Amino acid sequence: MTAGHRKFTRTFQAFSNPNYRFLWPANFIAFTARWMQMTLLGWFVLERTDSAWFVGLVGFSAMIPMFALGMIGGVLADSIDRKEVIRYTQTATFISLVTMTFLLLLGVAKYWHAYPVLLVMGTGWALDMPSRRSLIHDLLGRDGVTNAVALDSMGMSASMMIGPAAAGALITMIGVSGGHVVVTIMSGISIILISQLQISGIPKPIRLDRSLLQDLLEGLRYVFRQSVLRAMVLITVLANLLLFPYIHMVPVIARDVLGVGAGLMGLLQAISGLGSLIGAIVIASLPNITHHGRFLIGGVMAAFTALFAFSQSTDYFLSLPILLMMGLGIAGFGSMQTSLTMLVAQDQMRGKALGVVSLAIGSGPFGALLVGSLSDLYGPSFAIGVIAATGLTLVGLIATTMPSIREKILREEE
Repeated sequence: MTAGHRKFTRTFQAFSNPNYRFLWPANFIAFTARWMQMTLLGWFVLERTDSAWFVGLVGFSAMIPMFALGMIGGVLADSIDRKEVIRYTQTATFISLVTMTFLLLLGVAKYWHAYPVLLVMGTGWALDMPSRRSLIHDLLGRDGVTNAVALDSMGMSASMMIGPAAAGALITMIGVSGGHVVVTIMSGISIILISQLQISGIPKPIRLDRSLLQDLLEGLRYVFRQSVLRAMVLITVLANLLLFPYIHMVPVIARDVLGVGAGLMGLLQAISGLGSLIGAIVIASLPNITHHGRFLIGGVMAAFTALFAFSQSTDYFLSLPILLMMGLGIAGFGSMQTSLTMLVAQDQMRGKALGVVSLAIGSGPFGALLVGSLSDLYGPSFAIGVIAATGLTLVGLIATTMPSIREKILREEE
């Protein structure tokens, strides 16, 4: 058995823990329901408004809580029962889903109703994601956390593929309202699975000596003193501001540029998730990676290149392999983002550095507004082409002017 095959096999050993067999499917179902809901409501808003700007607001509403509340989610994960954090946030999400489902079924839903519902979902996501990841450590300990996180990342990539594809198929078969019923049921199942976790004896330290703002400022100062972390965070901002927001314009491009309906639109959104899943599996199987920054830079530049190619495509079937390649690039970027932080940051600064990364990820909703406004003014293909070319240029500039990101990764010292 090769080293890569042994590493890949060990990834699935987390399922030997009975509690993790509840946590992983609970997370996977929640991730998938999230992508399904965003696709369903994005199409709903497009049909009601015929406006790329209002579709862009769908992504903004879902993601802006991460920018505003991501750090608070980390504090909650370290302060109170993590299982309860997830249960409360998912319950609030479930109530909002039920409300929107009834509005859709009764035929009285307005396009703007999507925004508060997605805001509630995004708030839950921002507040409970650190707790979901921390529970992995609680259940499996330090030795099992790396493989379990890799397995969780595979689940997230698979949800990016399955969620939009399922949503597109449901729109075609039973409409947006029927699809929203399915999402609501899935959310309920996830809550039930979380409630089955049996966790005891885990300390929950409460830190009262420092403010959240102090921690954030200290983390920012630390990250920007470290050349590798500084480059990684800047690239993360560019990826979330200029790369990932394309997903919110896929319904517009599918309908207005490629001339397809909701079913094929869902597949178009899903195909990059398939590429990400394949890439994540390949990377998890590699026996030894030393130049993590090269994977990160190569992945994000490949993704931007594919995104530019997608902006020029007017053929549906040509667009599919282009977005598949983009997903492969995203896998290289995403898998190295957290790894670089873990490897480079000093032990006592690791949490703060991860908090800065969360803040960088929080730039995504502003990218959704940017691509939405450009699409309304100049068309979605032009808008995506501009942001892709800009992102590719700026990442290349960072890679050139900050060469430490391309070197073998060693822990840096202050």
